[in-house]
Amino acid sequence: MARLSELTSAGITAATVSRMMEKGLILRLSRGLYQLPDASLDANHSLAEAAKLVPKGIICLVSALAFHGLTDTMPPRVWMAIGAKDRRPSVTQPPIQFVRFGEQVLRAGVEQHRIEGVDVQIYSSAKTVVDLFRYRQREGKRYQKSPGLNLALEGLREALRQRKATPSEIARYANAAGNWRAVQPYLEAMTANA
Repeated sequence: MARLSELTSAGITAATVSRMMEKGLILRLSRGLYQLPDASLDANHSLAEAAKLVPKGIICLVSALAFHGLTDTMPPRVWMAIGAKDRRPSVTQPPIQFVRFGEQVLRAGVEQHRIEGVDVQIYSSAKTVVDLFRYRQREGKRYQKSPGLNLALEGLREALRQRKATPSEIARYANAAGNWRAVQPYLEAMTANA
C-alpha cells in the first residue's frame, strides 16, 4: 500500500501510475492510495488504509475496541481522532468518522501497531474504554453518532475480563480526561467481587 506522493518520491511519475492501473498492475483503493492487486489483506485492512490517508489521525472508540478484541460489534466506519484545530481531511473511502480531541487527551495512551506494513496509531485498551465513556451521550452536536453507553460498558467488562487493562490504568486515563465521575461507579461495580 502506497500513497501517490510516496510513489513519485521513488521516481514513479503520475502518468506511469495511471498506465499501471490501466494494465491491472496496481489497484486504486481511494484517491491517492494504491496497492498491488495480489496483496494479502488483513482483517484490519481499513485501519491501515485510514492511517495511510490521515497520517496524523489515531484510531479510536469503536474501531480501537474492535481491534483489541473487546467487542463483537463491527463498526461500519473507521473511527479516527484528530486534534481540536487540525484540518478535517476529505476522505471518502474508507468511510471515516472523525472525532476531535484536545491535545492532552489526543496524545495519551497511543500505541503503534503494524498492519499490512503500515504503522498505525491506535489507542490502548484502557484509553479506548475511557474515551467510550466520554462519548456515551446521545444528544448534542458533538455526540451525533455516539456509540452509546452499552458499548462503553461492554468494553469495560471485556477489558477487565481479558486482562487487557487494569482498574488503575482505566482510573488514571479517566482522571486525566476529566471523566472519572462517569467511569467510577461502573468500574467499582465490576471490580467489587474481583
